[in-house]
Amino acid sequence: MNRQLFISLDGPKGTGKTTLLEAITKVLRADDKKVIRLCEKKSDPYRAETMALVNRLVRNPDRDLELKVCERLADSRAWISQHVLPEQPAGSIVLIDRWYPSDAAFRRILPFAEILQLNIERNVRVPDLHVGVVTAPETSWARAVARRRGLSSTVIHKLEEQVACTKAFEQAVADHNWVLCRNEGSIEDATLQVVSRIYKVLALASDY
Repeated sequence: MNRQLFISLDGPKGTGKTTLLEAITKVLRADDKKVIRLCEKKSDPYRAETMALVNRLVRNPDRDLELKVCERLADSRAWISQHVLPEQPAGSIVLIDRWYPSDAAFRRILPFAEILQLNIERNVRVPDLHVGVVTAPETSWARAVARRRGLSSTVIHKLEEQVACTKAFEQAVADHNWVLCRNEGSIEDATLQVVSRIYKVLALASDY
Protein backbone atom coordinates (compact mmCIF):
# COMPACT_ATOMS: atom_id res chain seq x y z
CA MET A 1 0.00 0.00 0.00
CA ASN A 2 1.64 3.23 -1.15
CA ARG A 3 -1.03 5.65 0.00
CA GLN A 4 -1.91 6.39 3.62
CA LEU A 5 -4.79 4.62 5.30
CA PHE A 6 -6.73 7.28 7.23
CA ILE A 7 -8.85 6.08 10.16
CA SER A 8 -10.89 8.15 12.59
CA LEU A 9 -12.03 7.04 16.03
CA ASP A 10 -14.93 9.00 17.46
CA GLY A 11 -17.47 8.64 20.21
CA PRO A 12 -18.94 10.11 23.35
CA LYS A 13 -16.74 10.98 26.32
CA GLY A 14 -15.69 8.18 28.64
CA THR A 15 -16.03 5.32 26.16
CA GLY A 16 -12.34 4.39 26.42
CA LYS A 17 -11.42 5.75 23.00
CA THR A 18 -7.92 6.92 23.95
CA THR A 19 -7.07 3.62 25.65
CA LEU A 20 -8.35 1.79 22.57
CA LEU A 21 -6.25 3.95 20.26
CA GLU A 22 -3.16 3.10 22.27
CA ALA A 23 -3.95 -0.62 22.17
CA ILE A 24 -4.63 -0.60 18.42
CA THR A 25 -1.36 1.24 17.81
CA LYS A 26 0.58 -1.32 19.85
CA VAL A 27 -0.92 -4.30 17.98
CA LEU A 28 -0.35 -2.78 14.53
CA ARG A 29 3.23 -1.75 15.29
CA ALA A 30 3.96 -5.24 16.62
CA ASP A 31 3.03 -6.43 13.12
CA ASP A 32 5.55 -3.99 11.61
CA LYS A 33 2.91 -1.52 10.45
CA LYS A 34 3.86 2.13 10.26
CA VAL A 35 1.32 3.87 12.51
CA ILE A 36 0.93 7.62 12.99
CA ARG A 37 -1.22 8.88 15.86
CA LEU A 38 -2.85 12.29 15.44
CA CYS A 39 -5.33 14.25 17.53
CA GLU A 40 -7.73 16.66 15.86
CA LYS A 41 -7.69 19.02 18.82
CA LYS A 42 -3.88 19.19 18.96
CA SER A 43 -3.57 19.58 15.18
CA ASP A 44 -6.06 22.47 14.98
CA PRO A 45 -4.35 25.88 15.01
CA TYR A 46 -7.67 27.65 15.63
CA ARG A 47 -8.95 25.50 18.49
CA ALA A 48 -8.73 28.14 21.24
CA GLU A 49 -10.93 30.59 19.34
CA THR A 50 -13.42 27.84 18.45
CA MET A 51 -13.66 26.65 22.06
CA ALA A 52 -14.43 30.19 23.15
CA LEU A 53 -17.48 30.03 20.87
CA VAL A 54 -18.38 26.57 22.24
CA ASN A 55 -18.36 27.99 25.77
CA ARG A 56 -20.72 30.75 24.65
CA LEU A 57 -22.94 28.16 22.99
CA VAL A 58 -23.17 26.09 26.18
CA ARG A 59 -24.35 29.14 28.12
CA ASN A 60 -26.73 30.33 25.39
CA PRO A 61 -27.83 27.62 22.93
CA ASP A 62 -28.45 29.22 19.56
CA ARG A 63 -28.68 27.78 16.05
CA ASP A 64 -26.63 30.51 14.39
CA LEU A 65 -23.88 30.18 16.99
CA GLU A 66 -23.81 26.38 16.66
CA LEU A 67 -23.58 26.79 12.88
CA LYS A 68 -20.60 29.09 13.37
CA VAL A 69 -18.93 26.53 15.63
CA CYS A 70 -19.49 23.78 13.06
CA GLU A 71 -18.17 25.96 10.24
CA ARG A 72 -15.02 26.75 12.21
CA LEU A 73 -14.45 23.08 13.00
CA ALA A 74 -14.95 22.16 9.34
CA ASP A 75 -12.50 24.90 8.30
CA SER A 76 -9.96 23.50 10.76
CA ARG A 77 -10.40 19.98 9.40
CA ALA A 78 -9.91 21.33 5.89
CA TRP A 79 -6.66 22.92 7.09
CA ILE A 80 -5.54 19.64 8.66
CA SER A 81 -6.51 17.83 5.44
CA GLN A 82 -4.33 20.19 3.41
CA HIS A 83 -1.37 20.76 5.72
CA VAL A 84 -1.05 17.90 8.21
CA LEU A 85 -2.30 14.71 6.58
CA PRO A 86 -0.24 15.08 3.36
CA GLU A 87 2.92 15.29 5.49
CA GLN A 88 2.45 11.81 6.92
CA PRO A 89 4.53 9.00 5.39
CA ALA A 90 3.23 7.08 2.40
CA GLY A 91 2.10 3.61 3.32
CA SER A 92 1.37 4.58 6.91
CA ILE A 93 -1.80 3.96 8.91
CA VAL A 94 -2.93 7.32 10.27
CA LEU A 95 -5.16 7.08 13.33
CA ILE A 96 -6.87 10.30 14.34
CA ASP A 97 -8.52 10.94 17.68
CA ARG A 98 -11.81 12.60 16.63
CA TRP A 99 -12.93 13.92 13.26
CA TYR A 100 -16.27 15.16 11.92
CA PRO A 101 -18.28 12.12 13.16
CA SER A 102 -17.86 13.46 16.69
CA ASP A 103 -20.12 16.38 15.84
CA ALA A 104 -22.97 13.86 15.76
CA ALA A 105 -22.48 13.40 19.50
CA PHE A 106 -21.75 16.91 20.71
CA ARG A 107 -23.88 19.24 18.61
CA ARG A 108 -27.46 19.65 19.75
CA ILE A 109 -29.32 21.91 17.32
CA LEU A 110 -28.08 21.34 13.76
CA PRO A 111 -28.94 18.03 12.05
CA PHE A 112 -25.82 15.98 11.46
CA ALA A 113 -26.59 15.80 7.73
CA GLU A 114 -26.14 19.57 7.58
CA ILE A 115 -22.88 19.38 9.53
CA LEU A 116 -21.59 16.64 7.24
CA GLN A 117 -22.36 18.80 4.21
CA LEU A 118 -20.28 21.63 5.67
CA ASN A 119 -17.29 19.30 5.82
CA ILE A 120 -17.87 17.92 2.32
CA GLU A 121 -18.09 21.41 0.83
CA ARG A 122 -14.71 22.26 2.35
CA ASN A 123 -13.05 19.12 0.96
CA VAL A 124 -12.36 17.72 4.41
CA ARG A 125 -10.66 14.37 3.93
CA VAL A 126 -13.00 11.40 4.25
CA PRO A 127 -11.49 8.61 6.38
CA ASP A 128 -11.01 5.21 4.81
CA LEU A 129 -12.58 3.82 7.97
CA HIS A 130 -14.85 5.53 10.49
CA VAL A 131 -14.91 3.80 13.88
CA GLY A 132 -17.55 4.79 16.41
CA VAL A 133 -16.60 3.77 19.96
CA VAL A 134 -19.56 3.47 22.32
CA THR A 135 -20.70 2.03 25.61
CA ALA A 136 -23.97 2.23 27.46
CA PRO A 137 -24.13 5.85 28.66
CA GLU A 138 -24.28 4.75 32.29
CA THR A 139 -21.01 2.86 31.76
CA SER A 140 -19.18 5.76 30.13
CA TRP A 141 -20.53 8.14 32.77
CA ALA A 142 -19.34 5.89 35.61
CA ARG A 143 -15.91 5.52 33.97
CA ALA A 144 -15.60 9.24 33.51
CA VAL A 145 -16.53 10.29 37.02
CA ALA A 146 -14.05 7.75 38.38
CA ARG A 147 -11.18 9.44 36.52
CA ARG A 148 -9.11 12.08 38.23
CA ARG A 149 -9.97 14.55 35.48
CA GLY A 150 -13.63 13.52 35.45
CA LEU A 151 -15.59 13.76 32.22
CA SER A 152 -13.52 16.78 31.13
CA SER A 153 -16.25 17.87 28.74
CA THR A 154 -17.28 21.39 27.86
CA VAL A 155 -20.74 20.41 26.68
CA ILE A 156 -21.73 17.36 28.79
CA HIS A 157 -22.37 17.87 32.51
CA LYS A 158 -25.26 15.54 33.42
CA LEU A 159 -26.03 11.87 32.92
CA GLU A 160 -29.11 12.70 30.85
CA GLU A 161 -26.90 14.74 28.50
CA GLN A 162 -24.57 11.75 28.18
CA VAL A 163 -27.57 9.57 27.34
CA ALA A 164 -28.68 11.99 24.62
CA CYS A 165 -25.11 12.28 23.31
CA THR A 166 -24.76 8.49 23.07
CA LYS A 167 -28.15 8.01 21.41
CA ALA A 168 -27.45 10.68 18.78
CA PHE A 169 -24.03 9.22 18.01
CA GLU A 170 -25.31 5.65 17.70
CA GLN A 171 -28.00 6.86 15.30
CA ALA A 172 -25.36 8.56 13.14
CA VAL A 173 -23.26 5.37 13.13
CA ALA A 174 -26.27 3.42 11.85
CA ASP A 175 -27.28 6.08 9.31
CA HIS A 176 -23.81 6.32 7.76
CA ASN A 177 -22.73 2.69 8.06
CA TRP A 178 -19.72 3.45 10.22
CA VAL A 179 -18.04 0.65 12.15
CA LEU A 180 -19.52 0.35 15.63
CA CYS A 181 -17.19 -0.81 18.37
CA ARG A 182 -18.85 -1.55 21.70
CA ASN A 183 -16.10 -1.09 24.27
CA GLU A 184 -17.86 -2.60 27.27
CA GLY A 185 -15.87 -5.82 27.65
CA SER A 186 -12.11 -6.28 27.68
CA ILE A 187 -9.86 -3.85 25.84
CA GLU A 188 -8.44 -6.87 23.99
CA ASP A 189 -11.86 -7.69 22.54
CA ALA A 190 -12.45 -4.10 21.40
CA THR A 191 -8.96 -3.91 19.92
CA LEU A 192 -9.53 -7.11 17.96
CA GLN A 193 -12.81 -5.73 16.58
CA VAL A 194 -11.11 -2.64 15.18
CA VAL A 195 -7.84 -4.22 14.06
CA SER A 196 -9.72 -6.89 12.09
CA ARG A 197 -11.61 -4.15 10.24
CA ILE A 198 -8.39 -2.28 9.55
CA TYR A 199 -6.89 -5.39 7.96
CA LYS A 200 -9.98 -5.83 5.80
CA VAL A 201 -9.57 -2.28 4.50
CA LEU A 202 -5.86 -2.90 3.91
CA ALA A 203 -6.69 -6.03 1.94
CA LEU A 204 -9.16 -4.12 -0.23
CA ALA A 205 -6.64 -1.32 -0.79
CA SER A 206 -4.02 -3.81 -1.99
CA ASP A 207 -6.43 -5.03 -4.66
CA TYR A 208 -6.37 -1.67 -6.44
